[in-house]
Amino acid sequence: MAGRLLSTGFPLSVYNRNREKATKFAEGGAFVAASPREAAARAEIVISMVADDNASRAMWLGAEGALEGVVRGSLLLESSTLSVGWVREFAIAAARKECEFLDAPVTGTKPHAASGELFFMVGGSAAGFARARDVLSVLGREVLHVGPSGSGALIKLINNFVCGVEAASFAEAMALVNGSGLDREKCVAVLANSALASPLIKRMLASMESGDFTPNFPLKLMTKDIGYAMNEASKCGLALQTAAPALEVFKHAVDQGLGDLDFSAVVKSVQKN
Repeated sequence: MAGRLLSTGFPLSVYNRNREKATKFAEGGAFVAASPREAAARAEIVISMVADDNASRAMWLGAEGALEGVVRGSLLLESSTLSVGWVREFAIAAARKECEFLDAPVTGTKPHAASGELFFMVGGSAAGFARARDVLSVLGREVLHVGPSGSGALIKLINNFVCGVEAASFAEAMALVNGSGLDREKCVAVLANSALASPLIKRMLASMESGDFTPNFPLKLMTKDIGYAMNEASKCGLALQTAAPALEVFKHAVDQGLGDLDFSAVVKSVQKN
């Protein structure tokens, strides 16, 4: 996302907890900040993209957090996949700083971010959304205002829990293929050309065939997202009955040391020994 903004001429300050990941952007003209606070103090629009609620809290809050550096009237966008509770809590904290806040999570992975092909689902005020459109349109192929604060966070969790269920089911399907004596190559040809063959399944098949599980979306984050979605559903009095077993499949994969690989590595966790 940072590279995309630089390539289209936006002045940029960057911060990463791993400074080495940020310094490469200096060559493109970005200012590399020593803290979230310093980065936010130099910006009118602040975008955060981190792993989970704990990382988001650490990025925004505290003496060196971005919220301490923001200028009054700044536009704050949280593009991470987070719990609705934390997003709404942060919206209140942003309002106290007299800043506009949007929860603006995305679908898509690293290649989509680099090419400006993300899909943004945005929660917050219509006025804030209007202010954000120019920068989000550079980062995404689609920018959709889905409702008030927290709406973007919730629909992202719904999207990801369905993806998790699909991935876990496909991993078990491939385990059945492998354990049944069927011709694996022919079965893959059938599945890859059936109604099942969503972009997610095609990506999993490509990873399986190449044996390359380099993370675009780490398995441990899919695990986190399914858990967050189940927690949100419980607040609505709902039990996501397909999500629960999918979560167990992903937890098992994490326990097997696959958490830092791409989520498609879930297929490795259910293979017959």
